[in-house]
Amino acid sequence: MSGWGWLCWTPCLDSGPVYPEPKSFSLPSSLPRWPQGGGFAKGRICIGELEVVKITTFQKIWSSALLARKGSGATFYKPTGIPDSFFSLGHYGQANDKPLHGFVLVARDVEASREIIGSSSHTRLPALEKPLDYTLVWCSNFGRNCYLGSCGYFWLPLPPEGYKTLGYVVTTSPKKPSLEEIRCVRSDLTETCETHEMICSLEEEFLVFQVRNARPCHRGIWSNGLPVGTFSCTYINLGDEMEICCLKNSDSSLHAMPNLEQINALIHHYGPTLFFHPKEMYLPSSVSWFFKNGATLYKKGETLGESIEVDGSNLPSGGTNDGEYWIDLPNDDRKSYVKHGSLESAELYAHVKPALGGTFTDIAMWVFCPFNGPATLKIGVLNISMSKIGQHVGDWEHFTLRISNFMGELWSIYFSQHSGGEWVDASGLEYIADNKAIIYSSKSGHASYPHPGNYLQGSEKLSIGVRNDAAQSMLSVDSSSKYQIIAAEYLGNIVSEPSWLQFMREWGPKVSYSSRSELNKILSFLPMNIRFSVESIFKKLPMELYGLRRTDRTKGEE
Repeated sequence: MSGWGWLCWTPCLDSGPVYPEPKSFSLPSSLPRWPQGGGFAKGRICIGELEVVKITTFQKIWSSALLARKGSGATFYKPTGIPDSFFSLGHYGQANDKPLHGFVLVARDVEASREIIGSSSHTRLPALEKPLDYTLVWCSNFGRNCYLGSCGYFWLPLPPEGYKTLGYVVTTSPKKPSLEEIRCVRSDLTETCETHEMICSLEEEFLVFQVRNARPCHRGIWSNGLPVGTFSCTYINLGDEMEICCLKNSDSSLHAMPNLEQINALIHHYGPTLFFHPKEMYLPSSVSWFFKNGATLYKKGETLGESIEVDGSNLPSGGTNDGEYWIDLPNDDRKSYVKHGSLESAELYAHVKPALGGTFTDIAMWVFCPFNGPATLKIGVLNISMSKIGQHVGDWEHFTLRISNFMGELWSIYFSQHSGGEWVDASGLEYIADNKAIIYSSKSGHASYPHPGNYLQGSEKLSIGVRNDAAQSMLSVDSSSKYQIIAAEYLGNIVSEPSWLQFMREWGPKVSYSSRSELNKILSFLPMNIRFSVESIFKKLPMELYGLRRTDRTKGEE
């Protein structure tokens, strides 16, 4: 991209509605005083040779509101309030159609400070170094016909040999930024990253200049990449490659993760209330209630099932999902009773795990429903209640709280939705009390949503798919008080995992009916001109609608 600094043009005036600059978001209530211990919520996190601080206060530099042909435009900022001896790694940007809620990390060289104090004479490359120069990668017009009082200039810092750039610098002047504005990071202290959500897209003639969020390429529980909060710039027509990196946590101790007392405090403070639809017939229960009321373990080749102990201690553990065992509803007159669950007994099961290099904590909260009800298909104005499609025994769903380990604030929530899901920023949540959010569980299928409404699984444009109706009601579970921590691997053996957690097989039997025959009956009544569209959309729906169980308790991790 470095060779395209000459591409500066006059902005298009036909830009649609202009969004005001975002106002800062803060959680509804102030944070409590968290229990003391370890490095959690200390404001700074050591990641090896670097110590990082999360900055959430900014000074506006430039807005693209009048340049964007599509979307809301974006505003770009530089971090403010940087502590002494810390340095910026890049600027921050976000779309204008949501509250200002973001961060950038600033860093200091821990080892350099130690060398100064200890008068060490050994030679090493510093963890941080000034850039050698800047390359102009985009500007709004180079000074002519600028709007909102200024033009925007995007600069890519050029790192010294052995160093990487972690972010861009935005100015309102064609003059290059000061070399003191930013620092580059030694290559071995960085990880690869990738583009993520769109911030803004600026188009002119044959070129499209896009700005997107950057995040680590690898985001599993034990991955050590952490986002800086900066953005990436790309000319999509030119096939540019990523020119920035993210940080790497070289400290394997995960010292900023919360201890058990702190985890409980986090759940008490942030635990959402899970609302079920007012017409929900298949409610959740605790796993122990399900076992106590007749859930049965079956083995392949054997007709009679075995009663399951209340704590699940007689379930086979480990291995793989080999089809040798499965759980089913009781094979007696309790079957219908157990299908409908027990809201009084219901509790959330919390799996606590490190995220994004140990700078965040993910608390995945799982809810168990003994039965998943039949789906309702929507075809235009028609709503067709299915008798079998969507039904299955043993439905596990979850949502995940993502909490910043710098100060312990709720950052976002992941909403599991059948075969997919979505992360919703804390600014986009509904809150029932203080900092406790609301989770809406869809009727019959129990997918999680941030707001009430009808969510169509299929084609919104054609109004064809499976209905997911979510609404508030008297049917609810407060996860801040009704929960059990079932796993936190990073704490070692402190958390006692329940026996049933190691049951790796199905929580429901294989389906004996043909979903296809039920669909064919529906298709046969439709006009030929829409039959093909309906059938093609149905083929793209997740297989769980045709009877498969969701038993994967790791879905949604990043």
